[in-house]
Formats: sequence, C-alpha cells, structure tokens
Amino acid sequence: MRNHRKTEGFNLAFLDIMACGLGAIVLVFMLVKHNVGKPDVETDLLAGDVQRLEQQREELQQVHDHLRKVKQSDAEKVSERETAIAQLNRLLAQKEQSLVQKRNQMAKLKESITTSPIAEREDPVVDDRGGEEDYLMGLKVEGRRIALLVDSSASMTDDTLIEIIKRKNGSEENKKRGPKWLRTRNIVRWILARTPTGSRLVLIYFNDSAKTMNSGSWMTAGDGEAIKTLYRELDTIVPEGGTNLQKGLKAVAKYDATDLYVITDGLPTAGDSRYGSLNPFASCSSLLGKGSTISGECRVKLFRQTVQDSSLQKSKINVILLPIEGDPDAVNEFWRWASPTGGLVISPAENWP
Repeated sequence: MRNHRKTEGFNLAFLDIMACGLGAIVLVFMLVKHNVGKPDVETDLLAGDVQRLEQQREELQQVHDHLRKVKQSDAEKVSERETAIAQLNRLLAQKEQSLVQKRNQMAKLKESITTSPIAEREDPVVDDRGGEEDYLMGLKVEGRRIALLVDSSASMTDDTLIEIIKRKNGSEENKKRGPKWLRTRNIVRWILARTPTGSRLVLIYFNDSAKTMNSGSWMTAGDGEAIKTLYRELDTIVPEGGTNLQKGLKAVAKYDATDLYVITDGLPTAGDSRYGSLNPFASCSSLLGKGSTISGECRVKLFRQTVQDSSLQKSKINVILLPIEGDPDAVNEFWRWASPTGGLVISPAENWP
C-alpha cells in the first residue's frame, strides 16, 4: 500500500513556501514608491539643507584662504623681526665688547695716572705769597704777540705827591724800594706768570725815553730762563724822570703787537710832537718849553694827541692803572683809548697783587 502521510507533508510545505513568497511580494509592493515623478516635501528640505551647507562651505573656504594669507604675512613679519632682533643682538654684543675694552683701557689709564709721577713745570716767576688768581676783574693775559709797556717815571715810586717828591730827591735804592714801584714789579710778575707759553713777549719801560729789555728781541713766554733774565733786568730799573708815553708807544709800534698791556699811574707829562704848531696846546706852556709844570687839562690834550700820533690801531689795549693824586681824568681817558679795541682799564685794590 502507498504511504499517504508523506504526500500530505509535501503539499503542506509547498503551500508554506508559496505563502511566504506571496507575503514577500506584497511587502515589496508596499515598500516600492509608486509616485516617483512627484517630489515630496522631505526631498525639498534636504535639497535646501544641501544648498546652505554648500554656501557655508564656500564661506568657510574663503575665511580659510584669508587666514592662510594672514598667517603667511605674519610669518614673514615674524621672520623679519627675528632677523632684525638677531642683527641688534649682534650689534649689542659688539657694543658690549667695545665697552669692556674701553673700561679696561680706562682702568689701565687710571692705574697709569695713579702710578706715574707728576711732572712739575718750573715756574720762572714764582710768587711765594699764594692765593693768586688767574683773572683780575675780567682781565685775562692772552695774545700771540704781547707787548708789556711799563711806566718807570718818578711818579711810579709812591702813591702821594709828597712821598714822590721825597723819593725823587733820594738815592736810587730808595727809589727802587718805593711801594708803588715794588707793586709794579709784582704786577709784571703776575702778568709774566700767566702769559700763554706759546705767546711771544716783549717788555718795554719808559720815562723820558723808552728802552726795550732782552736786547730788544722777542722772547717766548714758555722760555723759563729768558723770563728769569727778564725779571732780573727789571730789578735794575730805577723809576725816575717824566712820563713820555709817546716814546713808549713808538717803541711798541716797532713790534706789531697783537695785545698791549700798559702799567702806569696816570696821563703823560711830556711828548715829542711839535705842539707849538697845534692850536689846542697854545695854553700849555710846559709843552712849549716855557714852564716846568703841566695842568690836568694839558695832560688830557697831550694824551689824546699821543694816542692819535701812535700807530697801534690793530692792537688790543689793556691798562692797569695805579692812580696818582691830582689826575682825576686818567681813568676816563684811558677807557676811551682801550674800549674801542676790546680791551679793559682796571684800577686794582692796593693789596693786589
């Protein structure tokens, strides 16, 4: 007999398979989109999002490109700054090295100055009194060619007329010891000690005549032996006679001095011009050989004529005035002479120098 149970089982399985296949077809049919040609809302939204994202991407790309350029520019600037800093560091190192060298040189120089003996220059006209000053009320000894004109007349022995007359009738030693003459010699010493060493110097003294010391030759102020000889020669001068400034200025004119320093006590009392032919001197009997005394007015006229006849227009005039009694116009007249040349007139205190 045939086995009918096996046939029934086969039919059941086949039906199951067919049912599953049919279910799958139904499922696929449900999932498949039938309205493909019609866009839905979701697709539009997605397309809008994509467009916005694309725009943002482009903007971000532009920002990125800009930042990259800025970064590159900043990098170049940083590189330039680093190069400049490196150069400055090298320069600073050089300066520091130079500074160290200079400090070492300075230390050696200080040590050399400390250990080196001080070279003392011999002063040809030493003044043991001390307390001297290089300047006297603005007077400074200077000039390339300096002429020193010293009044050695009788009035240069003392400060008062009575004492001058006494010494005039005394011995030569008494005249040389007169207080004004000793002071005059000290003033000469003061000037000689302060004359620039590179300057040339000539010393002339005058009374009724004029004489040039050192045999009439220029000397260098830095020549100590010549200055000592000059001062010893000054010690031999005897102050006497009249005051003929004209002779002194004629002697000075021979040397073309750039600077003239005059030491005197007042206006002149004698001259060399032909005063008889000059109208202003008609009343000055002493200058005409008709008297032995001269008035203050005539001394002023004589001084002005003397200056006019001199040829010292290129010289700077400085006057050290040691006033004498009865000569009140001297300061004003000497100032009129010296001021236009840029020089000074000073009348120092009795205890100077």
